[in-house]
Amino acid sequence: MTKNVHIKSYGCQMNVYDATRMADVLAPLGYRRVDDARDADLVILNTCHIREKAAEKVYSELGRLRAMRGRPGDGRTGPMIGVAGCVAQAEGGELLRRAPHVDLVLGPQTYHRLPEMLARIARDRPDGDGGARPGRGIVDTEFPPEPKFDFLPESTGQGPSAFLTVQEGCDRFCAFCVVPYTRGAEYSRPVEAVLDEARNLVAAGARDITLLGQNVNAYHGLLADGRECSLAELIRRMADIPELLRLRYTTSHPRDMTADLIAAHRDVEKLMPWLHLPVQSGSDAVLAAMNRRYRAADYLRIVDDLRAARPDIALSSDFIAGHPGETDADFEKTLDLVRKVEYAQAYSFRFSPRPGTPAAAMEEAVDEDVGSERLQRLQALLADQQLGFNRRFRGRRVPVLFDRRGRGKSQLAGRSPWMQAVHADFASAAEADRAMGRVIDVEIMAGHANSLAARPAGADGQAVSGMAAA
Repeated sequence: MTKNVHIKSYGCQMNVYDATRMADVLAPLGYRRVDDARDADLVILNTCHIREKAAEKVYSELGRLRAMRGRPGDGRTGPMIGVAGCVAQAEGGELLRRAPHVDLVLGPQTYHRLPEMLARIARDRPDGDGGARPGRGIVDTEFPPEPKFDFLPESTGQGPSAFLTVQEGCDRFCAFCVVPYTRGAEYSRPVEAVLDEARNLVAAGARDITLLGQNVNAYHGLLADGRECSLAELIRRMADIPELLRLRYTTSHPRDMTADLIAAHRDVEKLMPWLHLPVQSGSDAVLAAMNRRYRAADYLRIVDDLRAARPDIALSSDFIAGHPGETDADFEKTLDLVRKVEYAQAYSFRFSPRPGTPAAAMEEAVDEDVGSERLQRLQALLADQQLGFNRRFRGRRVPVLFDRRGRGKSQLAGRSPWMQAVHADFASAAEADRAMGRVIDVEIMAGHANSLAARPAGADGQAVSGMAAA
């Protein structure tokens, strides 16, 4: 019997990938993915613990789902409810205490066991009434000895642009970050397993693949002969897949930005000229407090090396304003670094403590109003740089891989090699249909704060062959 599952993902691209793989795990049980929770037999909140008040936002969403479920005896069944991801890992059984209507709590390393969990629920609730059973939910947040990837089914595809997790966990233990506690120690998938999944994605229509990891450039997966393979070598091997046109990777740590990886940006044509390289702060004192283990000058040297290898590379980054101990002088150093680098895109946040992290216990907390004011100044500078970067593309001819529909039947959206969102209006819906999933040359008409407006460069919007223009 066909059943419906709705998976709502928060946060990073890895959660998007995990949601897709959860759907793959559930497909043999007859579940198909739907967009509306009201149509679902099973709702899974795939959570992220990076953003401020992440757990409270999950509990708020669970309250809305509770209203769909009703109460025992009122005749309303509603969907089963699961909480997955990093908030599930951090909260564990506390989720069931605060939200007893939740059926499943599973960490990011255990979603391959979803069929077993659902079977346990079916055994415990043979009537299948779906009502809330306080204390009867299942919690599985262990870090299993076996990697989950060994038990996942073959990927069913994600469309023209796809994510592929190659590395999980982190051993860096930045003072502000929960990832080592919610995702665990670094693990790199074997090279052949990654290549096999990449080939499956390409066979299903993927032309642009982003390699994912909490610290992806620390990748050190094993080759068939037992040797370790760096991310740079993995990229070179993936570039040999004929119908794969574009490669990217995220998120990187500056400490793991090696010479061979920088050289890959110079040598591998399919590796796009874009890199997300979080710096967090421009102050050496704050970087030390964050346990980042590099100095601002080290980061700037990496940027110089990257631009020497690939002059047109666009850089993105992450910043935290108001980390404990940050002074006005420290913050000014962050602004100075931003001016020197000139980012094409960036994410910035005011510091908020994560329970259990070293930064949460640090003294010298920055006043919230001061942190907010610093964040506003930082975001204004970053927004100005991003807008300037996008506006410089006006009148340029740019190859875009179109992977989704825009507004109306004749508009498509896609990404430039520099990771910009591009919206293009085609002459007809039929022309737009022909362009979907292909690399098309477009003329940029305008650069906006978060996107580019374009039109097909040729009269007929003819596709660009191969990577000559990508």
